Amino acid sequence: MSKAIQHGIEYFFVKLLVVILNILPLSISIRFGDLIAFIAYRVLGIRKQVTLTNLKRTFGDKYTDAEYDKIGYRSYVQFARSMVEFGLYPKLKRIGLEKYATLANPEVVDEHLKTGKGAILIGGHFGNLELVGAALTMKKWPVDFLVGKQSNKLVNALLNKHRAMFGVGIIEIGVSAREVIRVLRKGRWIAFLSDQDARRDGTIVNFLGRPASTPKGAAAFSIICKCPIYVGAFVRTGLNHHTLYFKGPFSIEKSGDKDKDIQRLTQIYTDALAEFIYEHPDHYFWMHKRWKTTCPEDYKKK
Repeated sequence: MSKAIQHGIEYFFVKLLVVILNILPLSISIRFGDLIAFIAYRVLGIRKQVTLTNLKRTFGDKYTDAEYDKIGYRSYVQFARSMVEFGLYPKLKRIGLEKYATLANPEVVDEHLKTGKGAILIGGHFGNLELVGAALTMKKWPVDFLVGKQSNKLVNALLNKHRAMFGVGIIEIGVSAREVIRVLRKGRWIAFLSDQDARRDGTIVNFLGRPASTPKGAAAFSIICKCPIYVGAFVRTGLNHHTLYFKGPFSIEKSGDKDKDIQRLTQIYTDALAEFIYEHPDHYFWMHKRWKTTCPEDYKKK
């Protein structure tokens, strides 16, 4: 089967699922995510061992095995519901996103917004990260997402179409640093997903008690453009509701040592993200191998 045909079939089923989910009542559609999570975690055990390893290495003896299992499963439910909600953007736009998402403390960023200058928003694999952009544009904040490009061009276009429904700008990973700097200096906010393993290209910081290779981009652009960093995270406060919290602003004075400055600022905003995770461990995406560069032994089959 050719790639084009395969991608066409994938797109057909994704689009069909999106259409069906938008026809069903909202609560039923979101509960469909629970079914996906049950199959992935309880039946197939996809990345289940990675999830439990990450949890136990982070929290140690704080929880029992049964509690770890519950937290792990809830993180799958959280992630699956978020994927479904992304597909429900057409419905959420019709019913009004303000009924679905609340900004808990917008005053944290209000002063900077008045300046009309750009800023960096850090998101992690925590809560419904896609919904963050939609919620901010609802408040007329100029936000662009730095996103990866999917190999399936049809699915990639569908994803970006959903983001654009709420006015979120798209900057695909791979554009020149000059373009990112231009956008920031134009006064827009750029959202970075900054908790993936960055391998040898990252800066090493402490994340949840362990050294972790972390992307340098957010801190580097913040220092170059002299713009602050904020950390934003959605906490699910009901089946049909989320509350967005902000931490920040974060910035540093340059010391003259570029690498150390990047590491120092990355550590500051990483600590802020970690606070959210410690408070709501079931909201984090534990199934990815976050520490595979610095702690590869954690993921070896035993």
